[in-house]
Amino acid sequence: MALGRGRRSYRHIDYWPGFVDALSTLLLAIMFLLSVFVLAQFLLSREISGKDEALNRLNAQINELTQLLALERANVQDTQDALVNLQASLAGAESEKSRLEQLLAAGAGAGSEASARADRIAGELDSERQISQRALSQVELLNQQIAALRRQIGALEQALEASEARDRDSNAKIADLGRRLNVALAQRVQELNRYRSDFFGRLREILSDRDNIRIVGDRFVFQSEVLFPVGSDQINEAGQVEMQKLAGAIIELQKEIPPEIHWVLRVDGHTDDQPLSGAGRFKDNWELSSARALSVVKFLIANGVPADRLVAAGFGQYQPLDETDTQEARDRNRRIELKLTER
Repeated sequence: MALGRGRRSYRHIDYWPGFVDALSTLLLAIMFLLSVFVLAQFLLSREISGKDEALNRLNAQINELTQLLALERANVQDTQDALVNLQASLAGAESEKSRLEQLLAAGAGAGSEASARADRIAGELDSERQISQRALSQVELLNQQIAALRRQIGALEQALEASEARDRDSNAKIADLGRRLNVALAQRVQELNRYRSDFFGRLREILSDRDNIRIVGDRFVFQSEVLFPVGSDQINEAGQVEMQKLAGAIIELQKEIPPEIHWVLRVDGHTDDQPLSGAGRFKDNWELSSARALSVVKFLIANGVPADRLVAAGFGQYQPLDETDTQEARDRNRRIELKLTER
């Protein structure tokens, strides 16, 4: 008869947990997609920032080389102007030499003076030729430097184009990686949610249908009175029976979940907001909630649950289900929660 009542009660309340599971699955998927989007944006911004710095350095080098090129062009222009002046002087000196040679041929009496003057002019002409030759050498050197600067600018422009191409490739790869990551993680979340729903359904079947054992969102909740005496972290006899059923369900669930899904069962301890008396073992609600969660974990391990699939956490009175200042709210807030999640 008790089994019949339990089945009728299960059929009566079966719609609400399914709705809660679906809603929690949707919320988890949305939170996951937001997290992946933020991560992708962070990676993309960091990659683009590094490329912008390299681009700025290349632009600075191009500006510096452009300034050097302008300076060298100005120097070439000055040298060319000086060369024009020297060539004009050379032409004048050659004209003067020709005129003096004609005078030397015409007047023998002034031969010695004209010869000396011609020698002096010839020496000046040689000096002008040497200066002109040096100027031509400087112009050639400047032309070589300008050609080298142009080659460097061309190489920098090619490097800049290659960097921009790599940026485009990197952005495309990041976008593709983000899409694949979204798909893979969404599949993992869906699989874990399916196993969580099956796990909670199995717990509803094997655990007694009591008001102090229920599902809240994506967690399975035991009121503390089911498992522990007041102010204690030692599981009572009735609680050990329930925990043995829970251990069997976890062991069966482990056989069904694929090994590539890294899942854990998180055991959270919660208390009400009433301070503990100084005569007990625990100084405050932090210690009591942590000790109770750890007691459940150790009991499950002792009953065959792998230790690497369990996590214990204590929250004290700081995560209440009901924040009203009533005794009923405090009774609800004293609880042990089980949450199937990813490691």
